[in-house]
Amino acid sequence: MKRTIGVYLGEASRRVGTLRFDSQGARQSAAFEYEQAWLAASDRFALGPNLPLVTGPQFHKSPTRESSVFHGAIADTEPDGWARRVILRDHAKRRAAARESGQAQDSQSLNALDFLLAVDDANRVGALRFQDEEGAFQRAREEGRRTTPLLIELSLLMSASRAVETHSETAADLAYLRGRGTSLGGLRPKCSVLDEDGVLSIGKFPSVADERAVTKGEVLAMQLAKAAGINAAPARLVDSDGIPVTLIRRFDRPARGRLMYVSAATLLGADVGEPTEHTYTEIVDAIRQYGADAQADIHELWRRIAFSILINNVDDHLHNHGFLHVARGQWRLSPAFDINPFPDRQRELKTWISEDAGPSASIDALMAAAPYFRLDKQSAIEILAEVERTVSTWRVRGRELGMSHEELEQFVDAFEHRERQVVQAILRARKQ
Repeated sequence: MKRTIGVYLGEASRRVGTLRFDSQGARQSAAFEYEQAWLAASDRFALGPNLPLVTGPQFHKSPTRESSVFHGAIADTEPDGWARRVILRDHAKRRAAARESGQAQDSQSLNALDFLLAVDDANRVGALRFQDEEGAFQRAREEGRRTTPLLIELSLLMSASRAVETHSETAADLAYLRGRGTSLGGLRPKCSVLDEDGVLSIGKFPSVADERAVTKGEVLAMQLAKAAGINAAPARLVDSDGIPVTLIRRFDRPARGRLMYVSAATLLGADVGEPTEHTYTEIVDAIRQYGADAQADIHELWRRIAFSILINNVDDHLHNHGFLHVARGQWRLSPAFDINPFPDRQRELKTWISEDAGPSASIDALMAAAPYFRLDKQSAIEILAEVERTVSTWRVRGRELGMSHEELEQFVDAFEHRERQVVQAILRARKQ
C-alpha cells in the first residue's frame, strides 16, 4: 500500500509538505518532503530538528519496533495508548460485524498511517493537519456527529470508556469514542471535550483499576504546581453523576487558531523505545539552541524538576514535556501537564537530572546541577523555598478540592518523604 498525504499547518490550512507512506506486509516506511512554497516563505520554520529545511524527501529510520515510522513532529500527533486501544477495539468490532453479515472484509491489521489518521482533525494535538488524496482532512467529520462532545456528555463518555476497560463495549460505545482521543497522556481513559466556554479540553476519567483517587490527585498536583510558580495548564474537577473527572484545558488552542506543538523528545531528536537514557541537562541544551526566551524557560524547567521531586511525579518521560512554536523556529516550554503524585512508585525519574545523577529523584543532585541551569546557589534556594512552601499545603488544598481524610492518606508517601526534609534542612541552614 502506498499513500500520499498532504501536511498542512493551522486553521489557515497552509500546506507545508507531503507525507509519503509505504506499507509492504510488516514493513512500513515514511518520508516527508517540504513544499517549495514553504521553503521560500519568509516565516518558514523546520517542523523539528530532524526535519531540516531542505529540498527533497527525508526518510525516518525507526531504531526499535516501538518507535514511530514518522518523524517526531508528526509522531507527536499520533494517538496515545488509550486512543490506540479504542481504535484497535473498533477495528476488531467492525471486522467481526462484517464477517457475521457475510460482507468481504480486509483482513490486514491496522498500520501506522491508519492510527495517525484516526484522530479527529479538530482534536489532533498541535497545528499539523493531514489531508488525504481526495482532499479531506483526517480524521474527517462524520455526518450527523459532533466532532467534539460537550461537557454535558461526560457521563456518556465515561460509561463508554468504562465499557472498553471492562471489555464489555458495544459498537455504539466505540463509535462514540472513535477519533476523540489525544496524543497527550498514556493509557488512562480520557477524551476530548468542549467545556462550558466552548474551549477544547481533555477529560480524564477514573479507571476501574484505580486504588486511590487518581483524578483528584492529578488536579491537586496541577493546582499546587500553579501555586508554586509553574506555568501549568488550567485543571479542575468536574462532577459527572457523582464521579470526579479531571478537566484540563488544551494549551495548544488559543482563542483563535492552533499552536504548533512538539514533545521534548522531538526537540532532542530522541525516539520512543530507544535504549538511551535522556537527561534534563539535554533539554537545557535544546532550549539554549531553539528557545525564544531560553533563560526563563531553563529556570522554569529547574522549578518543575524540584516540584516533581517533592511530589514524587516520577512519570516525567520526554513526552510529558513539550514546546510551543513562537516564530521562525524558536520554541517556548509549553504549560506543564500530566503531573501526578505517585505514592507507590520508587523515587526514580524517567528523565535523569544529569548523567552523573542517574535516575535518583534527589534534591542534592538537583542542587548540584543548578550551575548548568545558570542558577546561583541563592537563586536555587529561593526557588526551592517557594516550591516547598506550596507543597507543604497539600492537605489544605486537597480538602479544598473535596478530598476526604481517607483519600488524602492515600497520597502521604508522595508528599511526605526524605527529599522534603532535605529541602527543609537547606532552608534552615540558610537562616542560620
